[in-house]
Amino acid sequence: MQEEFTVQNVKCGGCVKAIQDGLATLPGVDEVEVTIDGGRVRVTGEALDRTALAAKLAELGYPEA
Repeated sequence: MQEEFTVQNVKCGGCVKAIQDGLATLPGVDEVEVTIDGGRVRVTGEALDRTALAAKLAELGYPEA
């Protein structure tokens, strides 16, 4: 299963790491790919909760665009 988001404020490798580390703490998350250009976040895993992922992104400072 995959969920994709376009988020705001992704500007550097530190942002990428913060998103990857933050989302990795959520249940079911196996992999997080972040593209700085365009602010794309792709999450792969089992039984992903899109609402929880979006809430975590916002909590980390990267709300959906």
